Amino acid sequence: MSVEFLLTALVIVATPGTGALMTMSAGLAHGTRASVIAAVGCTLGIVPHAVAAITGLAALLHASAVAFQVIKYAGVAYLLYLAWSALREKDQPPEAPAPRSAARVIVSTVLVNVLNPKLTIFFFAFLPQFVHAGDPHSLLTMAELSAVFMALTLVVFLAYGAGAAAMRDRVLSRPRVRAWMRWIFAGTFVALAARLAAE
Repeated sequence: MSVEFLLTALVIVATPGTGALMTMSAGLAHGTRASVIAAVGCTLGIVPHAVAAITGLAALLHASAVAFQVIKYAGVAYLLYLAWSALREKDQPPEAPAPRSAARVIVSTVLVNVLNPKLTIFFFAFLPQFVHAGDPHSLLTMAELSAVFMALTLVVFLAYGAGAAAMRDRVLSRPRVRAWMRWIFAGTFVALAARLAAE
């Protein structure tokens, strides 16, 4: 495994996107435990894309405009649903934050990444660059690189979530800040949906 792969993967993972936003949102709203669960869910959501890339299904998805569009617009719809959910969430006093089950957080964060067709295309275009031509164990190498990418994702998202959770008390003690945070998260989800739809 090359230093170039590690640096490139780290830059890609550290660039905030939908998964990082979900993890920070969970940390701000529900604390450290929820942010850890969200980080794990986002990491698990990478698995289908990595498997698709490794087995060659990404080539089929890339070749089929219809399949790509279906997955893309499912992702757009889900991001809009997340925006709507953020806006309709009732304000809670600091002493009684609304709890979320681990299963619900995992499902939400896995869906965010599963419904992102660009992640499959990314794996299909990114991983082969770090596999030497003629490597007799190319599938194993790609699986190892995918595992490292997932580990980096988990570590970086845990850091994002921990930072958000550390700011939680300051946010929860100010109703106006809580309201603004809901609007910011909702607006960001809408912006991400619009960008995905336009591409």
